[in-house]
Amino acid sequence: MATTAGSRATHNQRASNGSHGTFSSSSSSSTVAAARSNGNVGQGQSSRPKAPGHRRSVTPTSRAHFNAGHDEDSGRVRVAVRLRPRHSEDLLLDADYADCVESQPELKRLKLRKNNWNSESYRFDEVFTDTASQRRVYEVVAKPVVESVLSGYNGTIMAYGQTGTGKTYTVGRLGKDDASERGIMVRALEDIISSISHASDSVEVSYLQLYMESIQDLLSPGKINIPITEDPKTGELSLPGATVVNVHGVDHFQELLQIGEANRHAANTKLNTESSRSHAILMVNVRRYVDGQDKDETNLHNRDQTDLPCSKRIPVVRKSKLLIVDLAGSERLDKSGSEGHLLEEAKFINLSLTSLGKCINALAENSAHIPFRDSKLTRLLRDSFGGSARTSLIITIGPSARHYAETTSTIMFGQRAMKIVNMMKLKEEFDYESLCRKLESQVDHLTAEVERLENLRENDKGKLERQLKEREDSFSGAEKSLMKRSEFLEKENECLKSEMKDISIELNRQKDQNSLMHSKISELQANINYIQEQQCVEASTYQSVLADTTQMYEKKIAELVRQSEEDRSRAINAEEQLDRMKELLSDHQIKVQQREMEHCSYQKTLDETTQIYEKKIADLMKQLEDEHGLFEAVEEQFNSAKKLLSDYQSSVQGQKEINEHNMNLEKPHKLHEKGADELQFIKAEYESLLHEKAKLTEELHIMRERLVQEEKHRKNIEDELIKEKQLDMKENVGKGSSPNGSMGVLHNSNPLKETQSSQRTTIAKICEEVGLEKILALLASEDIDVQIHAVKVVANLAAEDIHQEKIVEEGGLDALLMLLQSSRNATVLRVASGAIANLAMNELNQGLIMSKGGARLLANVASTTDDPQTQRMVAGAIANLCGNEKLHVMLKEDGSLEALLGMVRSGINDVSAQVARGIANFAKCESRAVIQGHRKGRSLLMEDGALEWLLANSDCASTSIKRHVELALCHLAQNKDNWRDFMSSGAVKRIQRISVESSREDIRSLAKKTLNLFPTHQTDLYPIHQTNL
Repeated sequence: MATTAGSRATHNQRASNGSHGTFSSSSSSSTVAAARSNGNVGQGQSSRPKAPGHRRSVTPTSRAHFNAGHDEDSGRVRVAVRLRPRHSEDLLLDADYADCVESQPELKRLKLRKNNWNSESYRFDEVFTDTASQRRVYEVVAKPVVESVLSGYNGTIMAYGQTGTGKTYTVGRLGKDDASERGIMVRALEDIISSISHASDSVEVSYLQLYMESIQDLLSPGKINIPITEDPKTGELSLPGATVVNVHGVDHFQELLQIGEANRHAANTKLNTESSRSHAILMVNVRRYVDGQDKDETNLHNRDQTDLPCSKRIPVVRKSKLLIVDLAGSERLDKSGSEGHLLEEAKFINLSLTSLGKCINALAENSAHIPFRDSKLTRLLRDSFGGSARTSLIITIGPSARHYAETTSTIMFGQRAMKIVNMMKLKEEFDYESLCRKLESQVDHLTAEVERLENLRENDKGKLERQLKEREDSFSGAEKSLMKRSEFLEKENECLKSEMKDISIELNRQKDQNSLMHSKISELQANINYIQEQQCVEASTYQSVLADTTQMYEKKIAELVRQSEEDRSRAINAEEQLDRMKELLSDHQIKVQQREMEHCSYQKTLDETTQIYEKKIADLMKQLEDEHGLFEAVEEQFNSAKKLLSDYQSSVQGQKEINEHNMNLEKPHKLHEKGADELQFIKAEYESLLHEKAKLTEELHIMRERLVQEEKHRKNIEDELIKEKQLDMKENVGKGSSPNGSMGVLHNSNPLKETQSSQRTTIAKICEEVGLEKILALLASEDIDVQIHAVKVVANLAAEDIHQEKIVEEGGLDALLMLLQSSRNATVLRVASGAIANLAMNELNQGLIMSKGGARLLANVASTTDDPQTQRMVAGAIANLCGNEKLHVMLKEDGSLEALLGMVRSGINDVSAQVARGIANFAKCESRAVIQGHRKGRSLLMEDGALEWLLANSDCASTSIKRHVELALCHLAQNKDNWRDFMSSGAVKRIQRISVESSREDIRSLAKKTLNLFPTHQTDLYPIHQTNL
């Protein structure tokens, strides 16, 4: 990225040099010749007439030097992050939860927590805590840029962040009443004004705002929609029509800044009472004359300046520009509550910030196209990112976990900005006109001075001769005194030499002692190094063996997971083929039935036709018999012969009809035989499909057995890792807390974390391929192994916020509650309770869990199980439900509070920590309701003996349990109806100790605030407090 930025800057420099022709040989020689001719005229005449018409006008030749003396990192955008302190709303809403942001200023790192399990670490150029002063922020972020501007480079200082995080306070704070509260703008102008020469240098400012994609002048409110123009040759941007004011002092600048702030658009939103609705841009133009002190930069053109009279250099003017940008804060409409005109303002603010983010992304990714023209803000900041200015960016964030998404977006914006590298340029101009005027005045002055000196030379000659004689007399007297002084100094020198010898002897003796001490120290150091090397070798060998073992297990697990996925895909394909074969079989069965129906109809028609023809044949036979009788009776007669002949012909015609009917009957018979063959073929196919189904069923059973074996193998690996971790912890406890020991524990925990992350990735892939609906359907499976695998997948999915809503919509919550009610398997109960605990972190899900009887089911599980892990999951779920004040009465009625307090009998620290967290959540919500007037009366926790347990565990060694116990006591004490219990049990003294001994400052302040609520006992409490101190 740095190389690309450098090539882009080099290309810009070549284009600039090609258009302006910096220091061409012809221009330099003509300039020197003109200066030489002017000097000759000035020497030949005593007075020179002023001729402005013939004087050469100022045609400054600009110089653009790249910052070649600095390393490549000096041009990179410097990004610092500042954490806003908690305000009253944060203390009220988030006092019981840890901050989502952890600053590590000594490491210049910022740690962002997503939840209790996941966190990300980011590195910045500087990290300011919530106690950082305005002066420190300015010296680290802005002062290097201001010094570069005074040296002739352009600079930009910009503040970016969510609304209400302190951007305007950091940048634009006036600090009239308190000078320590001054922001970057006032401090920067104070340094610039104090560093320039008011006789020759100048400072000009313009104060603008970008409001709804329109540039407006804050110093002249009537000037709106100021256009942006670009020089086609140099590419520099300008704002014609903007007010430019020459600043005379800091007070003058503060008056201008106050006028601009009064004209800037601001509004009251839910997130900020004085939310800026526009981007404020302070443009400071500095013009300074260089007196020749920068020799390295001016030696490039000494050849053109050596012929000037009196060896005078051409005056060099350095012009630089400083941009101080106070961006409007990004905001989400559902949080800020913007409506109407505020909604339109928010749209334009987010649009311009989105354009700026696109430019930052394109520059960070080295894109061929940078969309600077998408917004006026990006056009104004084109030189600040990827250009020639030195840029410092300060991003402001808040500590509240409610704004986690905005904080993450702000941090990622700063991370991408750190990848941008600018090529700084030094811009100088030669002021030939001022040089000409200066040379003319010097020639006139020198001419008059020569005449005056010639007149004075004769007068001074006699005076110098008299003074010379006087000096010779005084010199002889001084020579005598010096001789006496030299003799005295020689004596003192001999005394000092003797003292030096004594001191050198003492130093040699001390050197010998030091050498002995150094030898002993080196021997001890060698022993220490040898011991450390042995420890490092042992640790490295152990870590390498552990890493190889872990890698081998991970490979086996990955291979088993891959085989299970392949077997599962084969099973799914087999099931699909079986479904298709079933469909084909059903189609064939339908066709067979149709053929059988057709065959029946054909058979029926054949029987009816046969009966008809049989009747006809019988009739014909009867006719033949009658005719035969007639033939015998009238055999002699010819007519009888004819009749017999006609009868014979009629019988021949009947035989033809019978043959035709027989042919017609043969066709249905053939169709019947064909249908029978097809039926036999379909039966054979059906039998083969049944055989394949049995085979697939057997393969599925084998695959399930393999999956169960893989799960057992994975559990064995996890148990081995946990055992190794416990052994390492025991060894570290025995040897002492050493850096090598801590590194070993961290190294042992890495494989388990990697296994969990790979497991979650695999589960996400399974969810995408199989579908959540099918996974939830497996929760009702009769196979306990399938049920366990399915509930584990659902629990892992419920740990992510993006899956929780879909799980509830698909009926996952009902299925989990059904498992709690019906299942007797310890693993199913433990994992289902953990899944419900994850879902209970959402307020909407909390109401659904209570309405479906989830609290009662959790209480039943807590009373029937002895498994510590199951109790921890159940306690965590109930603790999350205790954080909703609307559910307190239902929790009491369902017996959840009693079950929560009953789980402390297990004596497990993890279970007790969840119990303490639930009591703290419950007490906090109760105290808030009492303060707001929504609730009165004694706390529900007092009836179940929660106060006795809190007092008994207030000195627990576990920091998590102790912190939640302290919070619970302080919140319970804020209810006046609980004071009698606190007085009788001695809990007031416990709160008094918390106000002094607690490790957290917010808990100490809360305890002190709670103690002030006991007016009748203040006189008794404070003397004890003083004695404890």
